[in-house]
Amino acid sequence: MPDHAGRIARLREALPAAGVGALIVGAPTNLRYLTGYAGSNGLLVVGPDDAWFLTDSRYAEAVEPLRAFLQVDAAQRYLLPAVAPRLLELGGGAGRIGFEADWLTVSQHDALLADAPAGVALVPTTGLVSGLRVVKEPGEIAAIRAACAPLEAIYAELAAGGLVGATEADRAWLVETRLREAGMAGTSFPPIVAGGPHGALPHAEPRGVAIAAGTLVVVDIGARDGDGYCSDCTRTLATGPLPDGARDDYALVARAQQAGLDAIRPGAVAGAIDAAARAVIADAGAGELFGHSLGHGVGMDIHEGPILRADNDEVLRAGMVVSVEPGVYRPGRWGVRIEDLVVVTDDGCEILTGFTKALVGI
Repeated sequence: MPDHAGRIARLREALPAAGVGALIVGAPTNLRYLTGYAGSNGLLVVGPDDAWFLTDSRYAEAVEPLRAFLQVDAAQRYLLPAVAPRLLELGGGAGRIGFEADWLTVSQHDALLADAPAGVALVPTTGLVSGLRVVKEPGEIAAIRAACAPLEAIYAELAAGGLVGATEADRAWLVETRLREAGMAGTSFPPIVAGGPHGALPHAEPRGVAIAAGTLVVVDIGARDGDGYCSDCTRTLATGPLPDGARDDYALVARAQQAGLDAIRPGAVAGAIDAAARAVIADAGAGELFGHSLGHGVGMDIHEGPILRADNDEVLRAGMVVSVEPGVYRPGRWGVRIEDLVVVTDDGCEILTGFTKALVGI
C-alpha cells in the first residue's frame, strides 16, 4: 500500500520554501496520489500541523480509510465555501494560503477570497505535488509495469494480419476491448490507429476508413491500471510491401530512438536527451519532419514531468519514468513513430514496453 501519510508529510515540508502556510489541493490526480481517494468531489488542505479532507455523503464510506492519517469531513456538498472560513486556522495562523494555479478557476478564487477571513492572501503555486510525483516509488513502478504488460499481445494480434480491410476505428475499439479483457481499468488515452497519409498527424483520431494494404500504420496505445497508473507505447506497422522511402524513414526513426535511449541515465539533462535523438533525424535532412518533443513523464497522468524537450534543463534521477518517442511525419504520404516507456535506473534505463521494434508486416 502507498504511504499516503508519508507523501503528505513530504508535501508539508515543501510549504515553507513555497512561502505558504498551507496548500489547498483539488486536482483529482494529486488528491489520489496524496490520499488514495478517486471520487469526483474532494478537497484537501495541508497545513503546518495537520491535514483536512472534505467530501460529500456519497463518498462517506469510501473515505473511511483516510481517517487513519487525516481529519475527514464527509458531510460537505460545496467544498470551497466550507474551507474558506477556516483558512487562517488551517494555515496555523499564517495568512498566505497556497492553491494549485492550474486547478482553481478565477471565479472560484474570487469566491474563496471573498469568504475567507481578513488577512488571508491566496497564493498561486505550481509543482508542489507534481514535484513529489516525478520520482516513482517502487510500488508505482510496479503498477506502471503492470499497465504495460497487456500491450505486447495487442500489438502481436494487430501485426498478425489484424489491420488490412478493418477500419481505424474498429482497430482502436479492439485495443480498448483487449485492455478491458486483460483486467485494465481502461485506456490511458484514446488509442491512435492511423494508416497511410493519416499517420502523418501525430495525434490522429481513428476514422471509419479501411486500412489499406502496402502502407504504414501508426498505432499508439496505453492502459490504465486499477490504481490509476498509465502506460504508453507506439509501434508503426506495415501492411505489406511499402512505397519507396518508407522503410528508410522507419530505419531513421529507429536509430533516433536508440540514440535517445542510450542518452538516458541519472544526471542527464532532459534537453540533451532530446537533442541526441533529434540530431539523428536532422543529420538525415528530415529535422523539419520531427516537430514534437522526444518524450514525457508517465505516471498517474499520461503526460507529466519530466518533459524531454530542447528547452528543459531538468536533470534526470533514478526512478523517473519517461517515454522516448521520436517520429518522422511526411504530409500526404505516411508517418513513423516508435515509442517505448522506460524507467531511469542507477546506470541507464530499463525498457518497460516489450513488442519488437523490427518493422513487421512486410
